[in-house]
Amino acid sequence: MATQPSRATIGVSVQSSRLSRLSRFSSRFVGEEKRVGTRTVIVGHHPASETEAYVPQQFSDNRIISSKYTVWNFLPKNLFEQFRRIANFYFLIIFLVQVIVDTPTSPVTSGLPLFFVITVTAFKQGYEDWLRHRADNEVNKSTVFVIEGKKAVKKACEGIQVGDIVEVSAEDTFPCDLVFLASSNKEGNCHVTTASLDGESNCKTHYTVQDTAELRTCEAISCLIATIECEQPQPDLYKFVGRINIYKGNQEPIARALGPENLLLKGAKLKNTKKVYGVAVYTGMETKMALNYQGKSQKRSAVEKSINAFLIVYLCILVSKAVICTTLKYIWQNIPYNDEPWYNQKTQKERETFKLLKMFTDFLSFMVLFNFIIPVSMYVTVEMQKFLGSFFISWDREMYDESIQEGALVNTSDLNEELGQVEYVFSDKTGTLTENTMEFIECNIDGYNYGGAFSEVDGMKHQRAKPKREELFLRALCLCHTVQVPQRDKTDGQMWIPSSQSDYVASSPDEVALLQGANRYGFTFLGQEQNFMLVLNRHNEIERFELLHVLDFDCVRRRMSVLVRTDEGRIFLFCKGADSAVFSRVPESEVQRTKVHVEKNALDGYRTLCVAFKEIPESEYSGIDYLIKEASMALQDREAKMGMVFDQIETNMHLIGATAVEDRLQDRAAETIEALHTAGMKIWVLTGDKLETAQATCYACRLFQTSTELLQLTMKTVGEGEDKEYRLQELLVEYHKKLHLNGVSKSMKRKWMLSQEYGLVIDGATLSLILNPSRDSNSSKYKSIFLQLCLKCTAVLCCRMAPLQKAQIVRMVKSSKGDPITLAVGDGANDVSMILEAHVGIGIKGKEGRQASRNSDYAIPKFKDLKKLLLAHGHLYYVRIAHLVQYFFYKNLCFIFPQFLYQFFCGFSQQPLYDAAYLTMFNICFTSLPIVAYGLLEQHVHIDTLMTFPKFYLNVSDNAMLQWKPFLYWTFLGLFDGFVFFFGAYFLFQDNSIDTSGKMSGNWSFGTMVFTVLVFTVTIKLALDTRYWTWFNHFVIWGSLIFYIIFSFFWGGFIWPMNQQRMFHVFAHLLACVTVWLAIFFLIFLSLFPEVLIIVFRNTKRRSHQMEPMLVSYKRENGYTSQVKAGGAVAPFAAGCQLRILQMQRLYNPSTQV
Repeated sequence: MATQPSRATIGVSVQSSRLSRLSRFSSRFVGEEKRVGTRTVIVGHHPASETEAYVPQQFSDNRIISSKYTVWNFLPKNLFEQFRRIANFYFLIIFLVQVIVDTPTSPVTSGLPLFFVITVTAFKQGYEDWLRHRADNEVNKSTVFVIEGKKAVKKACEGIQVGDIVEVSAEDTFPCDLVFLASSNKEGNCHVTTASLDGESNCKTHYTVQDTAELRTCEAISCLIATIECEQPQPDLYKFVGRINIYKGNQEPIARALGPENLLLKGAKLKNTKKVYGVAVYTGMETKMALNYQGKSQKRSAVEKSINAFLIVYLCILVSKAVICTTLKYIWQNIPYNDEPWYNQKTQKERETFKLLKMFTDFLSFMVLFNFIIPVSMYVTVEMQKFLGSFFISWDREMYDESIQEGALVNTSDLNEELGQVEYVFSDKTGTLTENTMEFIECNIDGYNYGGAFSEVDGMKHQRAKPKREELFLRALCLCHTVQVPQRDKTDGQMWIPSSQSDYVASSPDEVALLQGANRYGFTFLGQEQNFMLVLNRHNEIERFELLHVLDFDCVRRRMSVLVRTDEGRIFLFCKGADSAVFSRVPESEVQRTKVHVEKNALDGYRTLCVAFKEIPESEYSGIDYLIKEASMALQDREAKMGMVFDQIETNMHLIGATAVEDRLQDRAAETIEALHTAGMKIWVLTGDKLETAQATCYACRLFQTSTELLQLTMKTVGEGEDKEYRLQELLVEYHKKLHLNGVSKSMKRKWMLSQEYGLVIDGATLSLILNPSRDSNSSKYKSIFLQLCLKCTAVLCCRMAPLQKAQIVRMVKSSKGDPITLAVGDGANDVSMILEAHVGIGIKGKEGRQASRNSDYAIPKFKDLKKLLLAHGHLYYVRIAHLVQYFFYKNLCFIFPQFLYQFFCGFSQQPLYDAAYLTMFNICFTSLPIVAYGLLEQHVHIDTLMTFPKFYLNVSDNAMLQWKPFLYWTFLGLFDGFVFFFGAYFLFQDNSIDTSGKMSGNWSFGTMVFTVLVFTVTIKLALDTRYWTWFNHFVIWGSLIFYIIFSFFWGGFIWPMNQQRMFHVFAHLLACVTVWLAIFFLIFLSLFPEVLIIVFRNTKRRSHQMEPMLVSYKRENGYTSQVKAGGAVAPFAAGCQLRILQMQRLYNPSTQV
């Protein structure tokens, strides 16, 4: 249950005796502004006449700066950030070596690709930063009105200073964080929306300090003399601690507490209020909005880690090649004739050069010659693939929700492929698995059940509580909340009566449900006027209650209360909260008659709240009022102090009854959980709800099946005695032996669905005993046993969980053996911690605000969209990028290996095999676009098939396509193809003349021949791997080959100054020979033949097993279950789809199972 912030001091009528006591109390805080962590703001820059000497503080101006660069620091800062990437820094070193040392290749061959990568990245980041500059200027130059000299003066927003009084009109956004001083409404309140801050579209009510509420004009507000003492800026949107000291003549200053309800945040919009006045307390980059939009910690995907590992391997290959060639060069040069032939005598300088220096120089030259084995352009391609690919998630119409007119949102594209690797899913319950649309079901008063009508009481029409107790209970429902009713005009002198959910402004849907339940039984909450709550009773009489204090709900107390005074002067405390938070504060005799109904409702899956009250004598209330004000005036630890006061007040209450509200299961939530189970994922539900409610929901959404054996680790099974830790350890050992004896072992990773299913149920108190034991003996051992239990169970339910405990659970699994990929999904602020902790965070655009979706990596409208996000998008993204990475390393190895072999035939002279233009453009132009198109559009299996058969997700799980086995396959394939390219051309060029004209062919003809076969082979291989053809695939694949041919003719058709005429007519001369044409076709076929042979072999083998059992799903009375069904029309089709997946994996292992 969420409520609005405290309004503890709003509208309290203060007597003269209390004023003097408050003055003495506020004098205790003299000099508190000098403390570290607080600031003092002079309202309107009018100095107070009776204050201590004040030292002006330096505050931030009101400029918003979200940009990263300026005109002056863009170049150095951007270059520094780009060269922090290892690959960029490596190529910079290679380029500098080429410039300094006499190397066989031109510096252009390394410098141009590096320049291209750096330039493209710089333009992208520069453009994004320019957009941020433009957005900043729109905000900073917007017009605002500041009160100066009793007039509203127009200013630029960036000109606001801390202490300025600002006027804001309806539908305008607040230009900075303002303390609310006055409103055009007589009640001294206003309504705002905070959609740009936390995504919540419902109106929130904010309140002025009662002493300034009457200052509703420019002239009146400019005469205010006051100071505000508040905490220093911090990013929590829902926390603000301060106080205002108001000075009137020579009187003692009046001190009033300030809380979140008095703070109007920058970015929020004023609604249903003509205008308001507020004083600026936080400006510019110190506003809560600016502090909240600073970057989150960077998450790295498993694919990125694999790329780094592969990069190290290829770097070792590069160094090995350079060492081998350097060593063999000097072995070969030990023969005097080879070292200094008659036609190439050394100079005197070369003879005098230090040999070790010469060897080091040669080593660097070989490093430069082979450096293209490191694919620097791969990083740009991967970034482009991730960024452009993320749009397909946002554009998916099946993930668009008509009710909120929103679709999926990608907050970070760096984790697209991680969606295809999830092993553990941690889900919230309320608002995630359920709709968070509350419907009042029934209530219980003094042990009597009230269903649809008053006469229905446990099946007997005339047994019910006493009328006075009924009315007391219903009044409690109408008063104990923070719901607001927007003001409406009276028609024909009649007061407007709210009748539907849309007539209320509430921060929590269950509060509205309770008001509708009270309305069902004749009590209607009409709203608030002049700090009086109006209730229409069943006799059509309007009752007025003065609202004295609201004791806010918090996650620790798990309850809220209100203090009200009736027209007769009687003071009541009404409290509602969780049963565990209320039962301990009422007599035991009153608990039993209600507890039975609460537990029954929880088993039915309903959300339950207990309602209690007590009457407070006027004499006792004076002390309570003093305690609340004292705690609310504190600037340090205000929340803790107020919590202690609230605990003291909420004692010795009397239980009236309880309510049951239904939170319906989301559409297709059960189907989604079943699909994720079939895909090999383990689902954990982490919720703050009570055990029975959460357990009923887990059965309803098929997280637990009727065949699932539940292992209970709750305070009911452990007990409350002193030996509870000992009992807990016994249970852990017992359950561990049970799972071990039933054959559930770690080796059954992702195969748990084939064995006996076990489910674990644990509550927050028991979890605290495990994670934070009171004694240290064997604590780590039992924590390890608990983790093993969790990992071996098919599903886990954690109830009564605090937000921090949710994050602890995720962290525990995340850091377990094997580093499983975790995903957390939730919809509320209490889920943010686990969303940030998990590898992938998913936010539901729910009804508890948008804090979860703002802090997530991906945001989706409904839980059901998780199925397509993981099984379709995640699967395809992983396959695409995994193939992209392996293909990049493969084609670069094909590219450089012939260069390495060529050194054995040129005396290790570092002679390049390829022309400099080919070296430069191979990765940039000739082979870049086809793999980009593949990475964006490939669908090796149709999306509908992936959704129908979730088990296909297992085929790419555990980073299957980027393991060492497929990596070695691609590496050996690259070595084989490079070997074929080189020696195929070598045997063709055995004769110096390859045509009948007798024209001689040189090394550039030989290199061009190898390069031509290379470009065509790697491009056609990608075409063979493509399963989903579009016009764009055809255009870039065949267009790239045509472009290579046109470029080669163009490059060799003219005498270029920098080319030294070496490529003149080389390509044309090659293609003029029929032998070359035949050799090109033959070498391409020979290079691709082994792979084609393997594909045909596996296709034949798969067809022979197409009648093997297939996993299908059908519906039973108790839900869906997996069954084996032989044959069927889907078997050949599904087998073909499985074959495609296995082909993409390159795991050519006959024992591989689908």
